[in-house]
Amino acid sequence: MKHTRKAVAAVIGLVAALSLTACNGDDNAAADSKTTAPTASAEKGKDTGTDSGNDDTGTGTGTEEPSDSEGTSGGGEAAQGTAAGTGDNSNGKVGICRTDELEVNATDNTTDKTEGVVTVVFKNGGGRDCAIKGYAGVDLTASTGDTLSVDRNGEQAVPGVLKDGESAAFNITFPYNNSGGSGVRITSLVVTPPNETKHVTLDWPAGTLPVTDGESPVKLEINPVGKVG
Repeated sequence: MKHTRKAVAAVIGLVAALSLTACNGDDNAAADSKTTAPTASAEKGKDTGTDSGNDDTGTGTGTEEPSDSEGTSGGGEAAQGTAAGTGDNSNGKVGICRTDELEVNATDNTTDKTEGVVTVVFKNGGGRDCAIKGYAGVDLTASTGDTLSVDRNGEQAVPGVLKDGESAAFNITFPYNNSGGSGVRITSLVVTPPNETKHVTLDWPAGTLPVTDGESPVKLEINPVGKVG
C-alpha cells in the first residue's frame, strides 16, 4: 500500500512538472512574440519612409514637363515665379523674355487698301535663351489723347524659346482708311511683352484709321506672339 501511494505521488509530481514546463514555454513564446513585433513594425516604417521619399523626388522632377495635371500645374507656377523673379537660366530652366532684354520695333506691312497691318517684333538681345508665349499688351494713342483698345483674335498661343539674337512677332490689324476723310491719326503704340508688366512706347508707323468701320466702331485686333522662323 505504501508503494502504491508513493507511485501515485510520483505521477502527480511528474504531471505538475510537465504542466509547469508547458506554461514556461508559452510564456517564453509570448515574450519572443512581443519582442519580435516592434522590430517588424520599425522595419516596415523604415521601408515606407524610403518609398515616400522616392515618390516625392519623382514628382518634383515631373514638374519640369508641361501638363494639365494639378501637381504639374503647381510646379509650373513655381517655376514661373522663379523666372519672373530672376530672369536667368541658372536653375536649368528657361526664364521668360524680359522687357529690358528685348529690342522692340514696329513696321507698317500693309499691302492693300482694305486691311492695314503693323508688325511688332521682339528681338532677344539679353545674351541668354528666354521663353515667350501669349498675347502682348497693346494700346494705341490717338492725336486727341484718346486710347484705343485692341482685341485679341482668339488664336491659340504657341510657346517658343528665343536664343540670343532670335525674334518673335505679332500683327496688329485694322481697317484701312479709304473714307476720303482725315480719319483718326495714331501717334504712338504702347506694347507690353507677354507675361511682363513693363512696357515700351513706339511711334505708330502706319497711316490713319477710319472714324468708323461702316456702321460699327473701328475693329483693331492682334494675334498671339509667335517665333519668327
